[in-house]
Amino acid sequence: MQLAKQQTATKHTEIGVIPADWEVKPLGRLVSSVEYGSASKSEVKGAIPVLRMGNLQGGKIAWNDLVYTDDLKEIAKYTLRPGDVLFNRTNTIDLVGKTSIYLGEQAAIFAGYLIRINVLRDLLDSRYLNYILNTELAKKHSAKVLSVAVGQANINGQKLKTYPIPVPPTLAEQKAIARVLSDTDGLIESLEKLIAKKRQIKHGTMQELLTGKRRLPGFSGKWETKRLGDCLKSRPSYGINAAAVAYSDRLPTYIRITDITEDGRFRPEPRVSVNSAFSDQYYLGEGDLVFARTGASVGKSYLYRVEDGPLVYAGFLIRVQPNPSSLLAAYLANYVTMPSYWNWVRLMSMRSGQPGINGNEYSQLPVNLPPLPEQSAIAAILSDMDAEIAALEAKLTKARQIKQGMMQELLTGRTRLI
Repeated sequence: MQLAKQQTATKHTEIGVIPADWEVKPLGRLVSSVEYGSASKSEVKGAIPVLRMGNLQGGKIAWNDLVYTDDLKEIAKYTLRPGDVLFNRTNTIDLVGKTSIYLGEQAAIFAGYLIRINVLRDLLDSRYLNYILNTELAKKHSAKVLSVAVGQANINGQKLKTYPIPVPPTLAEQKAIARVLSDTDGLIESLEKLIAKKRQIKHGTMQELLTGKRRLPGFSGKWETKRLGDCLKSRPSYGINAAAVAYSDRLPTYIRITDITEDGRFRPEPRVSVNSAFSDQYYLGEGDLVFARTGASVGKSYLYRVEDGPLVYAGFLIRVQPNPSSLLAAYLANYVTMPSYWNWVRLMSMRSGQPGINGNEYSQLPVNLPPLPEQSAIAAILSDMDAEIAALEAKLTKARQIKQGMMQELLTGRTRLI
């Protein structure tokens, strides 16, 4: 199968320009029925899983956080068939319209907030439909037809039937498009699984190396347990107390708690700046770590990376500067992702009101320390693992971008398969 830009005749339609031999049809003309799911209460355990809104993820079924039912009548009436497309009909505005396809992975029924779409299989391929319903075109139509009452959005079966579907002239072309996109999904899924596996391996390696359960070749001798405050160049310091402003390349980039991911990376969405005469006093430098000191994210940390550019740290962050004569910053950055660290955070932040850990309390953090050469060797191994994971994540991001581009081309007929 090849992709090819073809100089075919086109026509203007309600959804934009499509090939002249394609049609736009309302979904209602391409389905035998749209059915609401089971309204009965489900139990945590039972005979058969009940798929709910949370199980519709990225066009696929996520088989986690399942509830079950033993109701034989419900099972008989709502059992899914391979190729059924499930549509979430009610919840918040951003969640209505989530769609996934059931491929027969295991027996299941579907809950009442979902609609099962039964396609006319001689007119419409269900996998092709699933991809169409996950496009921007479908999202725009959802915004037009949904009803909102008391914060609850809804799209009923009749409105679902109004969705405009671009239809290639043959079922074979629909299936070919779905197959190409499915192959791309397969690549994405394989990368996701590989990344998850690499992260598990790194986690296991950290558990061994950062606790001294396994020593690297050539290293021996006792470890010490020291307070973090005894291993710093100076006392922990608080960030600047200033509001974020819209990003400008004429102002410093601001790093706040919300700009730090759970795995300790600087990923602002969007990037913001800070406008203060005192900003120069709060730039992070190489080897600096910041910790979240308050709120639900207390304990989250970030090791400054030069490639992230100059950063000014905000007031809800605390900076520590490890003294390289006793503690390497890269070693500490890994150490504060360990379960033992998070147990300490939970205990330290169990105070009335909003959870928080101040600078003096962070200074009390116990850190298990091997000699500096062993710290360096451990940090190097974990850094290599991080680099491998980052390379795979870059491939995953690229694969997702390619898929989005392919969907835009194939599902509008701009590019045809030959």
